[in-house]
Amino acid sequence: MSVLLTACGVVAATIGAWRSYVVARQAIGPIVHEGDPTRTALEAARPVLTRPRVRLFLRRVVVSVAWLVVAGYGLYLVVAGLELRA
Repeated sequence: MSVLLTACGVVAATIGAWRSYVVARQAIGPIVHEGDPTRTALEAARPVLTRPRVRLFLRRVVVSVAWLVVAGYGLYLVVAGLELRA
């Protein structure tokens, strides 16, 4: 049972960390690049939370943090599996 818990934990931690990294990179990409000047000027007139780039950034950050939670749970499974061995 401990081997199964440890293996599942390692897989969950690896996948969770990797997906979190990928989604975080996707979140930062549109913020770093300037984009179309006309569109940027039009979006500047809107309130901050109604701008599409900001909303997309926030959505992706939330997804990235959710993947980090999965990775953390994977680490918990690894610890639980190792404690069963001892």
